[in-house]
Amino acid sequence: MKKTIFALAVTSVLAACSSTPPESTSAPVAEKTAATPAPKAAESTAVKPMLYPAKGVGGALGERSIYYAFDKYAIQDQYKPIVDAHGTFLLSHPAAKVTLQGNCDERGSREYNLGLGQRRADSVRKVLAAKGVKDSQMETVSFGKEKPLNPGHNEKAWAENRRTDIVYQGE
Repeated sequence: MKKTIFALAVTSVLAACSSTPPESTSAPVAEKTAATPAPKAAESTAVKPMLYPAKGVGGALGERSIYYAFDKYAIQDQYKPIVDAHGTFLLSHPAAKVTLQGNCDERGSREYNLGLGQRRADSVRKVLAAKGVKDSQMETVSFGKEKPLNPGHNEKAWAENRRTDIVYQGE
């Protein structure tokens, strides 16, 4: 992610620093257009528009995680505004794509947690689909207990690890 942000920053700086030579008033217009080749796509310094909202901005759209109670996959009422905000964003940006990453705490077997993580990711997907988001904009994956947010072994850590992360393509 840091590499992508760095690449975007460098590209933006280079695009801002580029200049075009001033046109000479002594040469005929027809001669100038014949001598200047059309820019190639690879030479374009235009930066693609961001297809995801900024993380941490105010409001529900800046949030990226939906948390769950122990052994549950139903979205709690307090997290529904987050899912709704991302659904609205995806509807207004049809080129944007998300991966919904289901996660669990360390308790339970690997197989059980992979299944529970998948159900958590699928629960968010179902809400987004009901809102009208296209299936082609969403992908789900379960990491089970393999990618903990908090490596601790207590209730606080487990609560942070029971989540679905909303990750935009290109983030």
